[in-house]
Amino acid sequence: MLVLLPPSEGKAAGGSGAPLKPESLSLPELAGARAAVLDELVDLCAADEEKARAVLGLSEGLRGEVAKNVSLRTAGARPAGEIYTGVLYEALDLAGLDAAARKRARQSLLVFSGLWGAVGIGDRIPSYRCAMGVKLPGLGALGAYWREPMAAAMPVAAGDGLVLDLRSSAYAAAWKPKGDVAGRTATVRVLHAQVDADGVEKRSVVSHFNKATKGRIVRDLLVAGADPAGPAELVSVLKDLGYVVEASAPAKAGKAWALDVVVTQIH
Repeated sequence: MLVLLPPSEGKAAGGSGAPLKPESLSLPELAGARAAVLDELVDLCAADEEKARAVLGLSEGLRGEVAKNVSLRTAGARPAGEIYTGVLYEALDLAGLDAAARKRARQSLLVFSGLWGAVGIGDRIPSYRCAMGVKLPGLGALGAYWREPMAAAMPVAAGDGLVLDLRSSAYAAAWKPKGDVAGRTATVRVLHAQVDADGVEKRSVVSHFNKATKGRIVRDLLVAGADPAGPAELVSVLKDLGYVVEASAPAKAGKAWALDVVVTQIH
């Protein structure tokens, strides 16, 4: 099972560890593309702080993120699972997993990134700021930039097992599963179900809770040691874990399954 995750805007400081070693990152096929993004990002942030802030979409209060990017090659690096600190990662709580579940996380979790393309949860990276929606002056929109290198690397990473795609739309733009891989891919949407005064059930997507639920789903799968072979088996596993799941099998080959996880409480 390969689980595709979005990164988080919020990131922990890189700390005082050894700096980035690009050759140590997962998906070595992306090395050249990563180097190009890193070079342009560092040069942009070092040359013109105001332009860099505009390109990165940073508010005045986040001006310090530009300086952080200047030091990407020398800043301390930590495992990606420690760098990302958003809602999904808080619910996933990698640090609270037992040794066996942490090992499964390192083997199966891949985080998409505007800067790195994608990294393993155990890959050591510095804290950075560069979302997939950024359009760099030289390389252009990163979502489009990453499509070609990811199209070459991801089918190999996916192997012949299930791909659980939990990415947000901006990060999904960098790679779309095709063919046989798509048929083994399941996307997940979390819906909050409420019954109104007339007894009519209404469903909605709540962004914060959507992320938290996805984090809990991944954690539960890791703790259970689950390794479903495909989307249909994933549905069964999630139901066994207590989730209410509604699945839509693709109407034709080469399309991903769509899973709705329905919840009645937001927490």
